[in-house]
Amino acid sequence: MAAIANLKQAVPFFWVSKLAASLVFYKDGLGFELKSSWSPNEKIEWCWLERDGVAFMLQEYRAGLHPAGTPGSGVSICIMCNDALALYEEFLKKEIHVKEPFVGNQLWVIEVRDPDGYAIIFESPTDLPEETTYTQWLVQKGKH
Repeated sequence: MAAIANLKQAVPFFWVSKLAASLVFYKDGLGFELKSSWSPNEKIEWCWLERDGVAFMLQEYRAGLHPAGTPGSGVSICIMCNDALALYEEFLKKEIHVKEPFVGNQLWVIEVRDPDGYAIIFESPTDLPEETTYTQWLVQKGKH
């Protein structure tokens, strides 16, 4: 009899400075949906967000507990997807600051940063040469 897998999902848990600002970014900007929340003092202090099976948990620092420095410094979460370039176009339309896509490790790499500096990276497979930029690709295709 085969063993039943015990591990199901890894969910990044980010401590954030202002949960309201983070919710605007993740919901309105990146298209995540609020699935669960905790509001002990009449405002959301913790939440679970999802989009297409990808989840994040966010919790606001309580007064006096915010560490020095930038919370997201050095933290990157990579999300594998079918079409990172479609997300790039979606984010541009929503006026989300997104770096120009490039090819790295045989993947299109699309990076955004949330209000606390956490890097959210969307990647999808490609057979283009390493370090090809989105602009270079458009020129090659005759679209730019």
